Amino acid sequence: MARLLGVEIPNEKRIEAALPYIYGIGRKTAAKILEEAGVDKDIRTGELNDEQLGKIAGAITGGSVMIEGDLRREIQGHLKRLTSINCYRGYRHRRGLPVRGQRTSTNARTRKGRKKTVGVIRK
Repeated sequence: MARLLGVEIPNEKRIEAALPYIYGIGRKTAAKILEEAGVDKDIRTGELNDEQLGKIAGAITGGSVMIEGDLRREIQGHLKRLTSINCYRGYRHRRGLPVRGQRTSTNARTRKGRKKTVGVIRK
């Protein structure tokens, strides 16, 4: 497997499909990066030489693309800010509930976790 900016990229895939393995790079950004680096998008990752890998890495770092740790830190900072100012979205993040207006009466199991049955105390 090729290693690009600290991330393992599969050798058998086309480079255009392998670049989105890096957190923060999608299909459109990958195509833009390859065009900027001057690398054919149909070439397999295993067939790339060191010079081409260097060009791709330079295009990623030189551009305005934020990836991996920096991007994760920035997103974490946004969430921390929302929770610290006690806004509605921050409250929902803190409680582990859906943030964007979804119903929680019947669904939202992905955010809320496993169903917790509450028993009735009879005397």
